[in-house]
Amino acid sequence: MKEKAIKKVLLLGSGALKIGQAGEFDYSGSQALKALREEGIKSVLVNPNIATIQTSEGIADTVYFQPVNTHFVTEIIKKERPDAILLAFGGQTALNCGTELYLNGTLKEYGVQVLGTSVEAIMDTEDRDRFVKKLDEISLKTPVSHAVENMDDALKAAHEIGFPIMIRSAYALGGLGSGICPNEKAFRKLAESAFTFAPQILVEESLKGWKEIEFECIRDANDRCFTVASMENFDPLGIHTGESIVVAPTCSLREEQVKMLQEITIKCVRHLGIVGECNIQFAFNAETNDYRIIEINARLSRSSALASKATGYPLAFVAAKIALGYTLDQIGEMGTTSSAYVAPSLDYMICKIPRWDLTKFAGVSRQIGSSMKSVGEIMSIGRSFEEMMQKGLRMIGQGMHGFVGNNHTKFENLDDELANPTDLRIFAIAQALEEGYTIERIEELTKIDVWFLERLKHIVDLKHELQTYNKLEDLPDDLLLEVKRCGFSDFQIARFVLKSKATNMEKENLEMRRIRKQRGIMPSVKRIPTVASEHPELTNYLYFTYTHVPAFGNPEGEKYVPAHDINYYNNEKSVVVLGSGAYRIGSSVEFDWCSVNAINTARKLGYKSIMINYNPETVSTDYDMCDRLYFDELSLERVLDVMDLEQPRGVIVSVGGQIPNNLAMKLHRQGVPVLGTSPVDIDRAENRDKFSAMLDKLGIDQPAWRALTSFEDVKEFVDKVGYPVLVRPSYVLSGAAMNVCYDDEELHRFLNMATEVSKEFPVVISKFMTETKEIEFDAVADKGEVVEYAISEHVEYAGVHSGDATMVFPAQHIYFSTIRQIKKIAHKIAAELNISGPFNIQFLAKNREVKVIECNLRASRSFPFVSKILKRNFIETATKIMLDAPYHRPDKSEFDIDHIGVKASQFSFARLQNADPVLGVDMSSTGEVGCLGDDLNEALLNSLIATGYSIPKDAVLISSGGAKGKVSLLEPAQQLAKKGYTIYATAGTARFFNDNGVKAIQVAWPDEEGTMTNVLDLISQHKVGLVINVPKNHSSRELTNGYKIRRGAIDHNIPLMTNVRLAKAFIEAFTAMSLDEVKIKSWNEYK
Repeated sequence: MKEKAIKKVLLLGSGALKIGQAGEFDYSGSQALKALREEGIKSVLVNPNIATIQTSEGIADTVYFQPVNTHFVTEIIKKERPDAILLAFGGQTALNCGTELYLNGTLKEYGVQVLGTSVEAIMDTEDRDRFVKKLDEISLKTPVSHAVENMDDALKAAHEIGFPIMIRSAYALGGLGSGICPNEKAFRKLAESAFTFAPQILVEESLKGWKEIEFECIRDANDRCFTVASMENFDPLGIHTGESIVVAPTCSLREEQVKMLQEITIKCVRHLGIVGECNIQFAFNAETNDYRIIEINARLSRSSALASKATGYPLAFVAAKIALGYTLDQIGEMGTTSSAYVAPSLDYMICKIPRWDLTKFAGVSRQIGSSMKSVGEIMSIGRSFEEMMQKGLRMIGQGMHGFVGNNHTKFENLDDELANPTDLRIFAIAQALEEGYTIERIEELTKIDVWFLERLKHIVDLKHELQTYNKLEDLPDDLLLEVKRCGFSDFQIARFVLKSKATNMEKENLEMRRIRKQRGIMPSVKRIPTVASEHPELTNYLYFTYTHVPAFGNPEGEKYVPAHDINYYNNEKSVVVLGSGAYRIGSSVEFDWCSVNAINTARKLGYKSIMINYNPETVSTDYDMCDRLYFDELSLERVLDVMDLEQPRGVIVSVGGQIPNNLAMKLHRQGVPVLGTSPVDIDRAENRDKFSAMLDKLGIDQPAWRALTSFEDVKEFVDKVGYPVLVRPSYVLSGAAMNVCYDDEELHRFLNMATEVSKEFPVVISKFMTETKEIEFDAVADKGEVVEYAISEHVEYAGVHSGDATMVFPAQHIYFSTIRQIKKIAHKIAAELNISGPFNIQFLAKNREVKVIECNLRASRSFPFVSKILKRNFIETATKIMLDAPYHRPDKSEFDIDHIGVKASQFSFARLQNADPVLGVDMSSTGEVGCLGDDLNEALLNSLIATGYSIPKDAVLISSGGAKGKVSLLEPAQQLAKKGYTIYATAGTARFFNDNGVKAIQVAWPDEEGTMTNVLDLISQHKVGLVINVPKNHSSRELTNGYKIRRGAIDHNIPLMTNVRLAKAFIEAFTAMSLDEVKIKSWNEYK
């Protein structure tokens, strides 16, 4: 260690999870903090994301749940006086903030040293002009491009290069504001939008159709430099790497081509002077060996989390050690596999598949391209391309059974699907192969390498071979083994042999398993060697496969007998925790927090902890978090494989969100001990009919509802309860979910859609209650008795999904009598369902009446939030209860706290072109933050600024929908006027405000002609700092006008609020207190 003086380091986190910047930075930040802790250096973390492990006890010494922006970070530096700062572990958010602090002299003024790669080197990679100049010095090729700062120059550059042309904006994450333009008209439109995100845009040659190859590279201060992993995108260039299926190691390149690119990588990294880890992306033309360096990230990227998990080489941890002055020969033991000095060699291959949730957004095109839209990803491990591909497609959790056997996806126009990729393109390839397209034809349409297509065709051929048999007993052993090697699940095999159309084939599935076990065709467990782990022999990073031949070898003729890399002993005290799979809208990092806490608690109680999960961006799949990590599927087949080998005391299904919860009953039927609440009771809460009947029996109120099968029933029910009503198809595959209908026309339109989704359509319709408070009750119970609980309220009225709502804890505006009723009801439900472990109930409250909407017998998304604010770990208590261990019961006073927490949602509408940014009953946020304050205003400002809102400088635009909205916004408008803000408003709102003594300037609607200023001009000239637009009704003019205003605000990067209650709270907060009055206070300081 050279620099002895470093005692305290500041680490900037990445804030809320959003599209383009998700859990991978949570993982890399946690690794860096772990490295600091090993060195005995004090760490200060700024990260408002309350739902992650990174911001839990025992990771950083001091945590600030405050926005990662220059104002707050400067104040924290003044207060904490750190010796050094780490910028590479919090994505683009941390990098941009750190660069600003460096440029404005703050870091110099307070003597804060930047560890690792220097800010100058970072700017060389971020600023396109500097980047190109730097690489020209050593004559490496980059795409021909011009950086321009206005429209005229942009057009001139475009004509010089010639169409098609690629546009990107500098300093933006995940391809924001980028796209490919075939002609001048498209070019003008895209360039205008790109200029609103960044002052500088790049106009460059389009290399669409080339291969995209990525390397992760590591370099220390002694100039030891090598590539750790090579990755190849399955999709050709033109699709962002975050949107692409990625395989590692590279498959379709020859060895000398890989060598050539590795040499260029190392030359480049040395020239830029990067110390630590970086990621480099190439465009490569395999026929001519021509290449372009597309970009270099001098920070940990989403691919580096993937590469760490893929190779067992923890890049973030090693990068943090290098930043502290270590060299690679000092990390891990030299000469062993656990040394960080050499690149790991792989005898397996991995693939990463993104998860999209595009159906959640009205108006978003499903086409994928150079701007990232995916919300999460999975990684699958196998010994053949076929195996990992099929495993991976099942892992995404969108109802697919693998590459083949998905009867419910059919494409009308195949050529179009293949040439213009959507999130389902891989299944279009399957259909094309079924319909007899040649590989050459598919290659021509998709530009996907023939190597991959031949492997995919092999899967289809095997399917046809299976279909020639009619009984499971007739399958020959060698065919059975071959299809298992190619990733076929028992479900797929049963479906193809038995020609069954049924969706639930549990019986056939288990029959297939029985036959397979009888013949000894069982998977083997393989172990991946890991780097820099203190006890390599104890690090169990495992996956299942059906061959002992390394990847790229030929397993034909192998006499296969299952054999495992680790030993299994019976009667061990062990417990299995099922993880949460891919991040998606509705199930994200909060369940990772829950899983890790469950594992840690089990370990402390002396159990051997076993984790099953396959999400590469999380802390729960970190190989030293648990005793055994099975990086494999969360399917019934695979979980039973683990059970057969491990014979654990039981399985915990309540901490990983919905996926494990759905497995509970199936596991129970196979005699697997499920810990905590009995699966039979879980089913009683999940099943709408059973749950409602139970509430009626207990005399608990619920909104009027009915499961309906015909239009007549619907009409009769609606006549009885009146509009608005909430409609949801009861059996639905992910997300074509709920809608609120206000009149007959809408009801019919939606019911027709619902019938398409599920043919038998038992649609559930319930009375939708307006102007009603929504209250969450999160708790832990022991054999039906509530042990600890938290009651929080939503700022918005019911009708905004609980995952999108802004949540306040402890609840501020509820009658005491309501709280009493809520506790009483919760005690009744807990006792009736005999709950042991975590659960969550959602209530509606209006005029002292309380109704129950739903009850989940698992941890909910608000568990980390309430646990951290109360400073009582709910999951720890729950795990102790499930394992029958003694636990500490809280006394009454522990629930009285003086500070307030606000959880605000992070939306990624800017990433989703044309999405209507309006909140409804279907969830659309991609992440969240949670911040504290001594009063509601302070906590609210902290959390809203952390999700990207800013306090308006001088003007606000209000367009407030119906009469009630206008009335509620009158008081906030008065406060704005008093503070000297200019208020612009659309016709009705302006008239109402002026009549009631608030001066408002009227602006014209988007579709109005005339002399008056049009609202869209106001937005595009950035004359306002906040737009409030509340949709009034659902008529088409209202929808298009309102939509144009909302979308305009998003595209021009102006804070937008579409909810009256939230807008009111925000205005009250920033008129009552200024930004400088928000205290800089760490989590440890709130008692």
